[in-house]
Amino acid sequence: MSKKIVYIDMDNVLVDFKSGLDQVPEEIKAKYADDGHGKCIYDEIPGLFGPMLPMPGAIEAVHELSKHFDLYILSTAPWNNLSAWTDKVKWVQHHFGAGRDSIFYKRLIISHHKDLNRGDYLIDDRPKNGAKEFAGEWIHFGSTQFPDWPTVVNYLLNQISSSQD
Repeated sequence: MSKKIVYIDMDNVLVDFKSGLDQVPEEIKAKYADDGHGKCIYDEIPGLFGPMLPMPGAIEAVHELSKHFDLYILSTAPWNNLSAWTDKVKWVQHHFGAGRDSIFYKRLIISHHKDLNRGDYLIDDRPKNGAKEFAGEWIHFGSTQFPDWPTVVNYLLNQISSSQD
């Protein structure tokens, strides 16, 4: 029996975005506080994504879920921040290993159209970039139903149990 496919978003799901932003000097943040149209563009700060910390329970959850599911990271990177693309790969390698035995070896997908991926579940904190239109089940991380990693893991493991009954 093949494992079900689970995609996991990075920012504010695997990775604590605020932890990276907290490390940026105020004078740098000020340069990205307004794009000229009243929109904050902190995600375009070069080097922002590398030093971010994992979300509480994320690393342990991934290891547990990897025993039962086929896991992929499905993230979006800012178009105007090329370092974000590299930083995301480095972050995954740092926290999950870089070798062929890594859970996410060649399993990091960067896309602004998450709904184009086929799979059973997408764990994402926002409905943007096709998450809400994902053909499988969107698990809205950080919502009332799925506030944290223990809740998500319990839900997914229960899905396996109920499908085997």
